[in-house]
Amino acid sequence: MASYTKKEAREWAREKLVGVANVTIPTMTSDFKRLNHKAIRHDVELSVEHGFVGTLTCSEVAITPEEYEQFVRIAVEQAAGRIFIVHHAVFNTLEDNIDAVQKAQAAGAELVLLGYPPYFYPKSLDEVFAYTKALCDATDLAVMLFPIPTWGFSRLDPSDMPIALLRRLIDECPNVASIKAEGGAPHIMAAIEVHRHFHKEVVISSPMEHEYVPLAQIIPIPFCGTNFSAYYGPVLPQVHRLIQAGRYEEATAIFHRLDAARKAFGSVPQAGNGLINRMMWKYESWLQGYNGGPLRHPTARVYQRDMVALRRGQEASGLQPTQDPDEAFFIGRNPC
Repeated sequence: MASYTKKEAREWAREKLVGVANVTIPTMTSDFKRLNHKAIRHDVELSVEHGFVGTLTCSEVAITPEEYEQFVRIAVEQAAGRIFIVHHAVFNTLEDNIDAVQKAQAAGAELVLLGYPPYFYPKSLDEVFAYTKALCDATDLAVMLFPIPTWGFSRLDPSDMPIALLRRLIDECPNVASIKAEGGAPHIMAAIEVHRHFHKEVVISSPMEHEYVPLAQIIPIPFCGTNFSAYYGPVLPQVHRLIQAGRYEEATAIFHRLDAARKAFGSVPQAGNGLINRMMWKYESWLQGYNGGPLRHPTARVYQRDMVALRRGQEASGLQPTQDPDEAFFIGRNPC
């Protein structure tokens, strides 16, 4: 259960959402029939060691709702209060998502990243409001709203979730505690607009490191997540601490040092038509010591050309990727 009440969600978020949160992708056993508990624990533990303040238990992979609930419980148990666990609310229907968020809350998750299913096709922003409010009403957990073109709302408004909609949700849902500001991407206008209107009421997250590092030097942004930052190992939490301490020159120097890794990341197929290549993310984090290993099919794939580019990018940026051969990624560091 959460350590706060629904009415305290924004206070909790203001205290806890200070830092960087990554994503933990569940690993399956070698026969693809069960969750690999040891691998999940390994990844959560390394997230703690790398300085992350939270991690998202990714549900956007081929696992059952029952397995996902078990995944959350394993992550919460391993985290042991050292980092918070973020529930990934992107199941197939509103009813499925209500059931999943209630089970995640009981399992110990403390924050909800609220997404929308591929077959949710609203005809108006009022329908987006109704869906979002129904999910917020169904849980006592703090909720992070997530404007982004992925949901297909750009046909309703170029910012994906406009200020008037966000205003209604903040006013009517006391547990709306944060906004992951990616609306209108790749442009940053909507993100800046969200910050200008709401940063004193809820926590604004700038999850893309190439935006967070420069923007956080000129406007207050306490949180960066959830995101692919495991690709950089412990570096982004270190940069966050530098920025919060006002050590901008040092943070900027690291930003420039990461240029080769950043360009390598951008050169490979990270996503397509609204679905992130989680196998690619798994390989990227494996280079930095995370487990790697099996994901059930269907999944996007990682090819040798991608692995070569990513490894060379990390090497050129001084990130010291593992020297293990790439074939070891497909087995994982804790095979079971």
